[in-house]
Amino acid sequence: MSPVPLKAGVWGVVATPFSGSTFDVDETSLARLVEHYEQAGVTGLTVLGVFGEAAQLSGAERRAVLETVADTVDLPLVVGATSLGTAPVIEEVRLAQEVAGDRLAGAMVQANSADPGTLARHLRAVHEATGAGLVVQDYPLVSGVSIAPGALVAALRDLPFVVAVKAEAPPTPPAIATLTAGLDVPVFGGLGGIGLLDELACGAAGAMTGFSFPEGLIACVEAWREGGYAAARKAWLPYLPLVNFEQQARIALAIRKECLRQRGLLLESSVRPPAASLPESLSEQLKRHLAEVAR
Repeated sequence: MSPVPLKAGVWGVVATPFSGSTFDVDETSLARLVEHYEQAGVTGLTVLGVFGEAAQLSGAERRAVLETVADTVDLPLVVGATSLGTAPVIEEVRLAQEVAGDRLAGAMVQANSADPGTLARHLRAVHEATGAGLVVQDYPLVSGVSIAPGALVAALRDLPFVVAVKAEAPPTPPAIATLTAGLDVPVFGGLGGIGLLDELACGAAGAMTGFSFPEGLIACVEAWREGGYAAARKAWLPYLPLVNFEQQARIALAIRKECLRQRGLLLESSVRPPAASLPESLSEQLKRHLAEVAR
């Protein structure tokens, strides 16, 4: 079966909850979290991404996370691969296929080269070895690789197994405009939703991010479909102060996990070292943001 482009909408990026001083994977909280995403109405889930701290997980833990998600909900899954090298990416994709089966909507692979030819060969090798549809993630803050939007179009234009692009190289709106004009696959924004409204205006198919209120992402994307800019802006405005607060450099992950904890979706909000914890000085401000969103 040929890979199918991802459906437009909101793909919730799933956090990996930890517990105790040993930071064990908390499968109970993970199940509660993905059940909430399903009830909120997301199109699908993205598991083992950057927000899922996949780079900090062992192979056995990655399998446990995937099995918990797959056993808890019936949603389609995008599963992240953390490596940049072709051989280890193939191993990660095969694990995703083994656990998710036909629920695997796409394997998310980092853009690993600024050279279009090198990137295309990498992606082709991964697909030829696995048969999986690929979601190409352009996230230079994590990968260390910066590729121009035009070069990314050149790399992906003739790869029919690419099922989506996740654009996270700021500024994302003009990048998304270039990608949607040059490619016939859906392009999703990320980065906590901080550019969502402008990304939709530039042709984004939706959002694929870990903002702690997926309900807000869904409200914005659905309002855009039904009423365009004005409706989407109205739906998104109540969430924007928290979106901005969450997207603080170095501590965004810790903030979002604490938001999820205070929402009752996680038992603990710990992040695995060397990730930075939430500064105590921001605790009261976080409570103010959550209270306003609740209103």
